[in-house]
Amino acid sequence: MKTGLCKYGFRWLAGLSVVWLIAAGAAAAQDKTYTLRIHHFFPSTAPVNEEFFVPWAKAVEEESNGRIEVQIYPSMQLGGSPATLFDQAESGQVDIIWTVLGYAPGRFRKAEVFDLPFLPTTGEATSKAAHAYAMEHMQDELKGVYPIAVHTHSPGAIHTRGEPVKTMSDMRGLKLRGPTRVINTYLANLGAQPVGMPVSQAPEALSRGVIDGTVVPFEAISALGLAKITDQHTVFSGDHALYTTMMMVAMNQDRYDSLPEDLQAVIDAHSGIEAAAKIGRIMDDADQVEIDRIDNGELPGQIVTVGPEETAKWQAVGQKITDDWIEKNSDRLPAQELYDDARRLIEKYNAE
Repeated sequence: MKTGLCKYGFRWLAGLSVVWLIAAGAAAAQDKTYTLRIHHFFPSTAPVNEEFFVPWAKAVEEESNGRIEVQIYPSMQLGGSPATLFDQAESGQVDIIWTVLGYAPGRFRKAEVFDLPFLPTTGEATSKAAHAYAMEHMQDELKGVYPIAVHTHSPGAIHTRGEPVKTMSDMRGLKLRGPTRVINTYLANLGAQPVGMPVSQAPEALSRGVIDGTVVPFEAISALGLAKITDQHTVFSGDHALYTTMMMVAMNQDRYDSLPEDLQAVIDAHSGIEAAAKIGRIMDDADQVEIDRIDNGELPGQIVTVGPEETAKWQAVGQKITDDWIEKNSDRLPAQELYDDARRLIEKYNAE
């Protein structure tokens, strides 16, 4: 009898120990803090950093009850170049990145659709279209990362110093910085001499006379220091802007998978098409701030709006670039279908 009591007592104690260990493990998991590092190439004063990433970090920290800590590293503070940012997220060197997909030429061919001329409308509508498009068509190109937001920047414009660009003939011989190979091909067909480089390098290149101007949305000109270097700004008639490019906020997939389900849910709540729309909206609003500052004389220079007849000439060259892209990529992609779907999605969200 005594032996039996001991035997059952040991079993009871063993069972209690297992329960205690499970409870302790669960408690430890609840107490564990996860630090997520965000790395990107824009300065800390950029509208998207101040109005998207900073509030995003605060919301994630608060909703996780402090179990997630977010650290933001703008201006490539963790090293590398803008072209390596996607690799940094894919490899787990950093947890979250923000980048231009076109900075890695040829790697994201399906993303190139959004670089084609006169496709975009507003930053918000085109960003929603970009996210929906990427979720439908780009899963194979985005392996290794968890997409927080796939978006585009607000309408791209031409910014030069000295002589304004009013007609296509004004582009002849102009050395213009462009972000991606598709956009640079378009600039070359317009008569310019395209110079490929990340936008963060444009201010120095302009100051040294390496380039005569750059294409970039208005929202970036003050944050990058371009507003006091360029004084001529060219936009186009109609609902569709000269260009945009696909951008992405992406998290390392393994890092996302390592989070407990309740913390994944926190990240999920601040990811997706509405996050993309928010970035696009921030850029649109920031565009208008810069445009107003130029119009009221707070910033130097003038804004030139190319009239409908002249815009049609630029669009005709753009259509040739689009047709060529579709033809060259049709052997490896359903290129026409991708373009048609991108345009359909942009029109859909633009009509909302």
